[in-house]
Amino acid sequence: MGAEPFFDMHKIYMTPGDGIGPEVMDATRRVMGWYSQNRNFAFDSQEGPIGGAAYEATGTPDPDQTMADAKAADAVFLGAVGGPQWDSLPYDKKPERGLLRIRKELGAFANLRPAICFDALKDASSLKPEIVSGLDILIVRELTGGVYFGEPKGTTVLPDGQKRAVDTQVYTSSEIERIIRAAFELARLRNKRLASAEKSNVMMTGILWREIANHLHKTEFQDVELTHILADNCAMQLVRNPKQFDVIVTDNLFGDVLSDEAAQLTGSIGMLPSASLGARKGEYLPALYEPIHGSAPDIAGKDLANPIASILSFAMCLRYSFERREDAALLDKAVETVLQEGYRTGDIMQPGMNKVGTSAMTSTILKALDRLAV
Repeated sequence: MGAEPFFDMHKIYMTPGDGIGPEVMDATRRVMGWYSQNRNFAFDSQEGPIGGAAYEATGTPDPDQTMADAKAADAVFLGAVGGPQWDSLPYDKKPERGLLRIRKELGAFANLRPAICFDALKDASSLKPEIVSGLDILIVRELTGGVYFGEPKGTTVLPDGQKRAVDTQVYTSSEIERIIRAAFELARLRNKRLASAEKSNVMMTGILWREIANHLHKTEFQDVELTHILADNCAMQLVRNPKQFDVIVTDNLFGDVLSDEAAQLTGSIGMLPSASLGARKGEYLPALYEPIHGSAPDIAGKDLANPIASILSFAMCLRYSFERREDAALLDKAVETVLQEGYRTGDIMQPGMNKVGTSAMTSTILKALDRLAV
């Protein structure tokens, strides 16, 4: 009698969230199932609510149980949060509070957002094909500090009846150092070029940011080319000549804006995955994986959502959390193959292509995996 087969078991926590979140999460779950069946790779998966769905079920967008279960997992997957039906809720009840809290609870301070333009989609970008063809940049965004978390924060009524709103941009040197060090290390694995984007001309946090970047470069990373760029100029350069960049590191607010801009260069925000990583503790690497698109309530439940960003987020999980680089490359190749064969969801539809929905796009990617894995 032969030995029992060995399965590499990983504990996955899934929070589908709102809008198209459950649909793209289901697509990702199907791809995970393929890996379980074909790559000696098993998952112990659990699901919990977050965002608007959690508010409806529990009265809060960030249930303590969701946070506890997420922290106990090897990797966390999130679909999307938000929707117009919750716009009138108090600030602490809005769906986005769930997203911010889970990032904070996991200590996932480094948000990796690749912007890759597949050759098959170079004509789908709003820029000229020659500008985006071959585009492959990585934006590293600080995720747990800055203006989204700084205190004081709030709205007060002044004596004259006006309202005064305050958000505080605040960073400590250690918060800046760890994200810039992470970006330098990632640049070493790519083309050894790092652009640091801030506003040191008008912001004290920008001055400190540039100072720490220069110090790390001088003392630890002289083999990496470091350039400084003001964040507003970086936004302009991304549409003027995006291929001048390799890795861009920036703070929470600027990273939010610049990564969404970079997404459009690739043809659709529905194409871009992300990984949010914390500091490794032994074998444990806190990690949250999510597509960078929103909940798209206008197309929710209609089988129209592009699942590729969510599926590619699983490829990032294979690469960073589970160190299965060949399996990650296989999934990247399957997505590329499907696009080359002319399959498109509505957001990336082009003349002469084959338009498919969320479920059919996922099925097509699974068939490509079958062919490529032989």
